[in-house]
Amino acid sequence: MLTVSSLNVSLAGAKILRDVAFSLTPGATTVLIGRNGAGKTTLLRAVMGLVPAESGSVLLDGKEMLALPAFARAPAGIGYAPEDRRLIPDFTVEENIVLPGQALKLPQAEIRRRLEKVYALLPELHVMRARPGNGVSGGQGKMVALGRALMVAEKLLMLDEPFQGLAPALALDYARTLSRLRETMRDLTLLITESSPNLLKSVADETLLIERGAVTLQPRETQSAA
Repeated sequence: MLTVSSLNVSLAGAKILRDVAFSLTPGATTVLIGRNGAGKTTLLRAVMGLVPAESGSVLLDGKEMLALPAFARAPAGIGYAPEDRRLIPDFTVEENIVLPGQALKLPQAEIRRRLEKVYALLPELHVMRARPGNGVSGGQGKMVALGRALMVAEKLLMLDEPFQGLAPALALDYARTLSRLRETMRDLTLLITESSPNLLKSVADETLLIERGAVTLQPRETQSAA
């Protein structure tokens, strides 16, 4: 699956990631916990090629991702939902969702197949599919971003702070959606960043901690007691 080794990233002269190393278990959900500024977002962006790595390795099924440009990483089967959603305001919800499939030049039949899977998991997106991207709430936008990422997440789905800014009721809805995702797409590997693990206890198989750009694995007995 995904194996990160000795990954170092600096931005504007500041060291952000320090010799990061971890492996994701295929089909498991791994939660990356850290305070704001700890390096969570930078780590996901480095995997996606959105920030340059100084050194290290990022392997997906044994293939080096750092050797690929950013635009070649989604075709490898990685779906990514950034914290800020980044919806195109003038596109409808459905147009935002299918955009990655069109960018990858997937056949229309395959785009439709994947879209139906997204709607089956997130029926609320089907209801508002004709709404413009700038006509959805913050919580709805998080769901749209999740659906869009699922269009290309054949192997790995990365979610950056999916609960950030959500009201408690919407956060619980999102957590339930992740539970359904785990039940219906058992082969998909998930990496989710969060500041607090509380809403993810029910879906987390492994927990990583990031502090000052360094990642450590939280022991299972500690996870159970948390």
